[in-house]
Amino acid sequence: MSTAIKLLLNLRALSRESIPLDQLQKALTNLSQVVNERIAEDAQEKSTSKEREEKLEIYRQMLLSDGLSIEDLLSIQEKAPKKPRAIRPAKYKYLDDNQYEKTWTGQGRIPKILKTAVDNGANLDDFLI
Repeated sequence: MSTAIKLLLNLRALSRESIPLDQLQKALTNLSQVVNERIAEDAQEKSTSKEREEKLEIYRQMLLSDGLSIEDLLSIQEKAPKKPRAIRPAKYKYLDDNQYEKTWTGQGRIPKILKTAVDNGANLDDFLI
C-alpha cells in the first residue's frame, strides 16, 4: 500500500498533517468522484448478473416443463466431424536398419535414420524420390 493511501486512511495522521484546506477539498472532490463511479460500476455489474441469473432460471424452468434436464441438454453437444486427412505421396526414400526400403512424406518427425544422416553431413535432398 502506498504512503499516500496509508495517510488517507489514517484519520489521526491526516489531521496532524499541515495540508492546506483547498487541497483537502480538491482531494475530497476527486475521491468522491472515484467512489461514485465505483458504486455505479458495481451496481451495473450486479444488475447484469441478476438479469443473467433470471434468464438462466427461465430456461431451466422451460427445460423442466418439457421434461428435460440440463444433462440432456449437455449431452447433445455437437462435435465437428473430423475430415479424413488426404494421403500424401512419399517424398523421401531411405533404407532402415534391416536394409528395408522405407519412405517418408516429409511431414511429421524426421525418421531417426534420416536425422542421423543429416546430422552427419548428408543433404536431405539426397533422399528425394
